[in-house]
Amino acid sequence: MYDNTFNHFCDLGVTLDSLLTMKQHTDTVARSCFYQMRQLRSVRRSLTLDALHTLVHALINSKVDYCNAVLYGAPAYAVWRLQAVLNAAARLITGTRLNEHITPVLRDTLHWVPFTHRIDYKIALMTYSCVHGTSPAYFDSICRPVASVEGRAMLRSANYGKLVEPRTRGKRYGPRSLRVAAPFVWNNLPRHLRNDDISCEQFARDLKTVLFAWAYSSEASLTTSV
Repeated sequence: MYDNTFNHFCDLGVTLDSLLTMKQHTDTVARSCFYQMRQLRSVRRSLTLDALHTLVHALINSKVDYCNAVLYGAPAYAVWRLQAVLNAAARLITGTRLNEHITPVLRDTLHWVPFTHRIDYKIALMTYSCVHGTSPAYFDSICRPVASVEGRAMLRSANYGKLVEPRTRGKRYGPRSLRVAAPFVWNNLPRHLRNDDISCEQFARDLKTVLFAWAYSSEASLTTSV
């Protein structure tokens, strides 16, 4: 559905604008999530902690994570909009006040990774499916192992299970393409996650552990009071 007034269109629940700023999409998701949180806040005293946690995952986190891979490389203000949603959801669950830092709550209590790492998580899972042949057929050409390239099979990167990273002419839109983003995210994962023998369940579990460690390796850089 295309909207001439605002120069954007909606496809599968994702709102895309002509400049791919993703502002319209993140604003729409944030508006919907904050509405749900206002409704939950009005009945919070009647809910158990487990019930509240479940409702937040169902009504808020699911919206934030839906198709979040399209936000890879998006402007910082668009990504931060959804991080603010996660912060507010964490405060709703734990009762943390606005003048208290939310990072310790996200890290130690809820064990949530920041939104940027949730994007990497989604892309890495999609790449895993592509590498192991369980993805749709139209993903076949996206992930090309270095070992499959003539003349590069003996390189160290081929033995490490890395993928070919296509070159792009522009730095604004090209790196945001899944064809470029998927190999880049995959190649930056620890070597054991690129092992051919690792199962999908083990990969997802270890991937979250790795991203969690990366996200909170420097608490000072992630501390926020939003």
